[in-house]
Amino acid sequence: MNELPDSALEGVQPDWLPIREIARQTGVNAVTLRAWERRYGLIVPHRTPKGHRLYSQEHVQRVLNILTWLNRGVPVSQVKHLLDSRQPVSAVPGNDWQAMRQNLMAAIHDLAERHLDNIFNQAMSLYPPRTLCEQLLQPLLSELEQRWQGQLGAQLEQVFFYSWLRSKLGARIYHNNRQISGAPLLLVNHSDLAMEPHLWLTAWLVSSADCPVEVFDWPLAVGELAMAVERLKARGVLLYSSKPVNLAQLPRLLATISCPRLLAGPTVCIHSADLSVSANEIEGLTLAEDPLTAQSALQRLGLI
Repeated sequence: MNELPDSALEGVQPDWLPIREIARQTGVNAVTLRAWERRYGLIVPHRTPKGHRLYSQEHVQRVLNILTWLNRGVPVSQVKHLLDSRQPVSAVPGNDWQAMRQNLMAAIHDLAERHLDNIFNQAMSLYPPRTLCEQLLQPLLSELEQRWQGQLGAQLEQVFFYSWLRSKLGARIYHNNRQISGAPLLLVNHSDLAMEPHLWLTAWLVSSADCPVEVFDWPLAVGELAMAVERLKARGVLLYSSKPVNLAQLPRLLATISCPRLLAGPTVCIHSADLSVSANEIEGLTLAEDPLTAQSALQRLGLI
């Protein structure tokens, strides 16, 4: 992400920002910013004599405006016209996310891995991870869960898609881990659901924020979790479960862990009343209901 060396900023107006900084401020990675520039002319940065991109605070605001439209379902190809014509945000064209989800569901039904890959790769090149998670992947998983209720072939589709999703996001996480250093965040699947998809969405969001990630896709026993934290020198621990958990064991499981601890997933809603009591027994336990709120909680804790 560090496209412009700090030495290259000498002599440049102090309010100009390198691409890594605008990415940090907006959450839109450098690859997506370049794609918006090349394909759609959405962002036109200043260029140094050596061709490095520099951005102003007006560019930052424009990126935030772009995200507003994208989060309302506007295709990225239509955003430039809306921005340049100063259309009010309430004037929302047709929702492109639903069409994309339908295409993905058709690919999953057909077990068409290459088609699934192509749709997702194109989306990843144009949209930030958080937008993709909120507008595409979480709604897609909800629709799939409803479709799979008692349907012949449901298990086949589920195993196919969950395997693909874990492989796809795992490869992104692996690549990001090679590019950054520091203590990792440890994410643990705390349910007996194999290939918990929302755990991997959470890990991908955290990794996309330039935080090293270690994912254990299986529950760890008391003592084993503390050992993992110690050996990894983890900056924090996030337990994710979409199913009920044994709340009586939770204080003991986390008692010997001194780094920040989070419990995330639908289990937080399932046990909402009991967790309000249990959380008091575990000092500093943070709760989050889904990948997006988990990412926000980690940001508030200063972990990412």
